Amino acid sequence: MASNPGITQKKITIQNKYNEKLVGILHETGSPDIVVLCHGFLCTKNDRIMVSLAAALEAEGISAFRFDFAGNGESEGVFMVCCQRQAEDLRCVVQHFVGQNRKIAAILGHSKGGSVVLLYASMYHDVHTLVNVSGCFDFLGGLTEEFMERIKKDGFVDVRNAQGKVVYRFLELCLTNALLNPNMHDACCEIDKACRVLTIHGSNDEVNPIGGAFEFDQAIPNHKLHIVEGADHFYTSQWNLSELVSTAISFIKQDLQQN
Repeated sequence: MASNPGITQKKITIQNKYNEKLVGILHETGSPDIVVLCHGFLCTKNDRIMVSLAAALEAEGISAFRFDFAGNGESEGVFMVCCQRQAEDLRCVVQHFVGQNRKIAAILGHSKGGSVVLLYASMYHDVHTLVNVSGCFDFLGGLTEEFMERIKKDGFVDVRNAQGKVVYRFLELCLTNALLNPNMHDACCEIDKACRVLTIHGSNDEVNPIGGAFEFDQAIPNHKLHIVEGADHFYTSQWNLSELVSTAISFIKQDLQQN
């Protein structure tokens, strides 16, 4: 339970279109507005950024829902490197809360989750406030020459964690399949002009280089860019994390204050 007696945190499950259970934590403040939070690649709903944002939204009296995509964390399904599948998961989450007469005030994603949020907005046009935190503009741009040679030779590359355990397999198919490697420029151009989009990106992002943030700024019709100076991809510094959170919350509140 949250420390504020007027706020509850409840684990709920939502079924996606493949009959898999998506598990999430609803931070219920009693407001009709709700913000959906989407984690990044190989992360979960309990990622530090997701938890920090949910807590800040609580403090503003805004409900939040952070959940695990299929194949991640507590959710059912097999892990897949596929943005479109995750955009479909997000669609099921949005429809679940709309069916409960809730208003989706915003959807926010970090890293790959940021790209998923933008892809969602290019496919559907029912959420009008988006926050893309350190999203990836070019999914293949960061691959090394050695990586490309290995995948062309073997047809796949196994990615391992610090303990040497294989955490996922990157297939050669990922290089050519639009479902796995979406064209983010084209997707961004399909976002409704009435949709307000904020991109937050760290100047020292070592995972998704900052150049992608400027590409988003050029491609998205109604866009604002905020660079967090000195921040890495995971906003490791508490100072950088605080700037990320306050910037995102301020942007989300603008629409709520006008309505």
